[in-house]
Amino acid sequence: MKVKVIITIELIVINLKKMKNKFRSSCPIASTLDIIGDKWSLLIIRDMLLGHKKTFKEISESDEAIAPSILSSRLKLLECFDLISKRKLPDNLKENIYLLTEKGIGLTPMITEIILWGDKNVRPFNTSMFSIADKGFSADKSKVIDTIEKGYRELVNSTIG
Repeated sequence: MKVKVIITIELIVINLKKMKNKFRSSCPIASTLDIIGDKWSLLIIRDMLLGHKKTFKEISESDEAIAPSILSSRLKLLECFDLISKRKLPDNLKENIYLLTEKGIGLTPMITEIILWGDKNVRPFNTSMFSIADKGFSADKSKVIDTIEKGYRELVNSTIG
């Protein structure tokens, strides 16, 4: 069983490396969606950026219940495209932590737009959706983006020193 898992992981890594140079088209939207267009990648980024989740376990405990194999492959994909980095904590060399890179943090405006769009347009279809006002979002998008980015950078600095 271990050999099969190792081979599968190696194939995923090989495919990810090939993916770096294989996009569906030259369109910037399609190329971006090739990397972050599946729901899991965006939810992982959301959890890291807004929920300050850093470990595999923390991310896997999200309400959406991502399967471990999918989480593992998405983390590898995001790392392959330099949206996240994987490292060890200086005081805990056993556990991996995942941190957004500057490229990953650069997705904050897009994540914010999706949140605001969803709050305005999806709420009638999902009345159980949390209110962005309850989460501390204001109407000033630039302040929201700055606050999220600043908070995440502070987390990174306090985590890695």
